[in-house]
Amino acid sequence: MDKIIEKIKPTVMQVFDYLHQHPEISWQEVKTTEYIANTLRDNGWKVTNFDDCTGVIGEVGSGKPVVAVRADMDALWQEVNGTFCANHSCGHDAHMSIVLGVMFALKELNYEPAGKIKLIFQPAEEKGTGALKLVEKGVIDDVDFLYGVHLRPFQELDNGYAVPAIHHGAARFINGKIKGADVHGARPHLGANAIEVGAELVSLLKGIHLDPMVPYSVKVTKFMAGGDSANIIPGNASFSLDLRAQSNVVMNELSSRVEKIASTLANHYDVDIQLSQAAYIAAAEVNAEATEMMSGAIKEVLGEEKHRPPIITTGGDDFHFYTLKRPHLKATMLGLGCDLKPGLHHPHMTFEKEAIFKGVEILTNVVVNTMNKLNNENI
Repeated sequence: MDKIIEKIKPTVMQVFDYLHQHPEISWQEVKTTEYIANTLRDNGWKVTNFDDCTGVIGEVGSGKPVVAVRADMDALWQEVNGTFCANHSCGHDAHMSIVLGVMFALKELNYEPAGKIKLIFQPAEEKGTGALKLVEKGVIDDVDFLYGVHLRPFQELDNGYAVPAIHHGAARFINGKIKGADVHGARPHLGANAIEVGAELVSLLKGIHLDPMVPYSVKVTKFMAGGDSANIIPGNASFSLDLRAQSNVVMNELSSRVEKIASTLANHYDVDIQLSQAAYIAAAEVNAEATEMMSGAIKEVLGEEKHRPPIITTGGDDFHFYTLKRPHLKATMLGLGCDLKPGLHHPHMTFEKEAIFKGVEILTNVVVNTMNKLNNENI
C-alpha cells in the first residue's frame, strides 16, 4: 500500500490545491460539484448529480453489500486579512481530497468490489442541512456501513495519531425577536424596554441547571436594539442564541427551558417574543461495529501505538443525521491528528498535509475490510 500511496500523492495534492484555492460556501458549491463529478467520471465511476442542489455521488460496483464514505464540501464565509470571503478553514478541502484519494487508491489496487462502494460528497455541512437533504434524496437508503473523516485540532489529538470515532455534541442556533413599541425616554411607563428584556433574558439563561454529568451551554451571541436617538426607548430587538449539549436528550431539555423563559418574559413584559430555529445539528450516534472496523484499519496503517480512543468534542457535524434518520445504518467518523493550528474555523488555519495520505490509506483499508467482512458473512 505504501507504493500506491506514493504513486497517487501528486494527483491527490493537485486535487487539494484546486479545492483549497476555489472554496465555495454552503449550497453554492457549484464549481466544486462539477470538479468532483468530472474527476469521478474520468476514473470510471458512475456519477449522480441533483437538479435542485449541489453535491455529487460516485458509485462503483453493483448490488449488495454497500459501503459508503462521505466528505463535506462547503467552505466558511469569514473575514480573512480584512476581507470577507469563502475560506476552507474547517478542513473540508482535505476531506474531499481524502475521499477522492480512496478512489485513486482503489483504482491502483484494481479493486473490484463484490457489492457497491459509494463516495458521497455532501453540501452545506456548515449549515447543518446538507445531510438531511441527501437523506431526503434516498442516498443512504441502501448503505450498510458509512464512514466519515474529519481533521482534528492539536488541542484534541497529536499529529500522526487517529481515532475511530468522534462523539460530537448537539448544536442548535436560534434567532429571536422582541416585538413591542418604542416610547419616549421621558415616559418609560408606557412600554417595555427591549434592552431590559434582553438583559433579563441573559440572566435567566444563566440560571438554567440540567444534568451536570452532561456538558451543555446556552449563550446570547447577538443582540441588537435601538437607533441613533438616545431619547427613544426601543421596544423592538433581535437576538441570536447558541445552544450546545453533549446528548440529544439534554439538547431537547435545554431547548424546552429556553422556550419557557421566552414565554415567561413575554407575559411579564407584555411583549411578543418570537423564536425560530436557524440550524440544528444532532449529537453523535456512533455504531460500535463500525468503530471496531475503523479501529482495525487505523492499527493496520499507523500501528497500535498511534491509535487513540474515540474523542468527545463539543463541536458538531451533521454527519450524525444519517444514523438518526436511518437507524439501520452503521456509521462512524475517522478523526485525524494533523497539527491543526490555531484551531478549526480560524481564518488562518493550517495543518500537516501528510495527514491527507494517512487518511486515504485508513479509509481505503476500512472500505475493503468492511466489504470483505460483509461478503464473508453472506457466504
